[in-house]
Amino acid sequence: METRVAVIAIIVENESSVEGVNALLHEYSSGIIGRMGVPYRAKGVNIISIAVDAEQDVINTLAGKIGRLEGVTAKTVYSSV
Repeated sequence: METRVAVIAIIVENESSVEGVNALLHEYSSGIIGRMGVPYRAKGVNIISIAVDAEQDVINTLAGKIGRLEGVTAKTVYSSV
């Protein structure tokens, strides 16, 4: 199956959900190219961007599972190539 390149943008507003996010990222680590996390203490949120190269179904599943965590929002942007 063909893989896609994408970025998953994650906003974590609930500190107790950070462990769940990290567990999911570890579970799907084979498709992760890189990760950048920025704790924005002034607003009490964590901003995470994940670069991935995986099958589209895998990317959608990961983003969906992350977005279902309490206080977490995830959106995906796909490359056109």
